[in-house]
Amino acid sequence: MNIEALIASTFDGLMLGFVFGLMAMGLTLIFGVMKVINLGHGPLIAIGMFAVLVMSQSLGINPYLTLPVIIVIGLLTGIVMYFVALHRVINSPELTTLLATFSVNMMITGLMTVIFSTSPRGLDVTLGSLQFGRVTILGTRVAAVVIAVVVTIALYFFLYRTRQGKSIRAVANNRGAAELMGINSSWVLGLSFGIGAMLAMISGMLLATMFSFTVLTGNALETKSFVIVVLGGLGNPTGALFGGIIIGLLESITTIFIPVSWVPVLEFVVFIMILLVRPNGIFGARSS
Repeated sequence: MNIEALIASTFDGLMLGFVFGLMAMGLTLIFGVMKVINLGHGPLIAIGMFAVLVMSQSLGINPYLTLPVIIVIGLLTGIVMYFVALHRVINSPELTTLLATFSVNMMITGLMTVIFSTSPRGLDVTLGSLQFGRVTILGTRVAAVVIAVVVTIALYFFLYRTRQGKSIRAVANNRGAAELMGINSSWVLGLSFGIGAMLAMISGMLLATMFSFTVLTGNALETKSFVIVVLGGLGNPTGALFGGIIIGLLESITTIFIPVSWVPVLEFVVFIMILLVRPNGIFGARSS
C-alpha cells in the first residue's frame, strides 16, 4: 500500500466530506422541523449545479461569486415548494407528504431534462493547488471546504442567535406550544424548507466545481444524503455534518483497495448495518 496515496485520499475524503455533510444538513433540517422526508432533495441539488453552470458560462460570472445568488434562489425556491406542495398536507399521514415531495422531484427532473437534456456537463474551474511533499491538494477542494464551513457556522448562528432561528427550534420541539406563544408556524415551516433547499443548492454548486454532472446526478446524491442522515441521526444537523465526513473518507480511502464501482455497495452495507445496530444513528436522532 502506498502511504502517500493513503494520505492524499484521506485529505481528499475529509474535504469532500464537509460538502457531503452540508448537502445532508438540508435534508435532516427539514425532517427535524416538520417530520417530512423530502424526496425533492436531489433535484434541488441539481438546480444548484445548473444554476452555477448557466451563470458561469452564459453570464461570465466566477462560479464562487454566484454563491449569494444561489442562496437567494434556494431560499425562495424552497419556500415556494413548501406552500405549493406541502402546506395543505403538512398534517396528513407521512405517506401523503412523501408523495407530495416525490411529485415535485418528478416535475423538476422532467423540466430540467427538457431544458438541459441528460448530457454530462462540467465547469472549467482552476484555483491552483497546494503541495505537501508528493501530496497535492486541489484549490477547488479547499475553497469548497471553506465555503461549507462558513455556511455551517452561519446556520448555527442563525438557529441559536436570532429570533427567527429560535422560532424554528420552538416549532421543531413543539409546534402546538409554539403557536400558543404567537409564533406563525406556517411561515416558520416554509422558512425551514427554504433553508433546507438553500443548503442543497449550495452543496450542488460546490460539487459542480469539482465533478462533472447531469440532470440526474442530484438523484444519486439524494440517496447518498439519506445514507448520511441515517448515519448521523435523523433530524440532527451536527450528526449530518460528521456523517458526511465519514462517508467522504469512506469513499476516498476504499477506492485504494476496491474498484470505484463497489463503493456505493459498501455505503449501503454501512447504511443497513447502522439501521440494524444503531437505528438512531451514531450521533443520535434529534429528540422532539
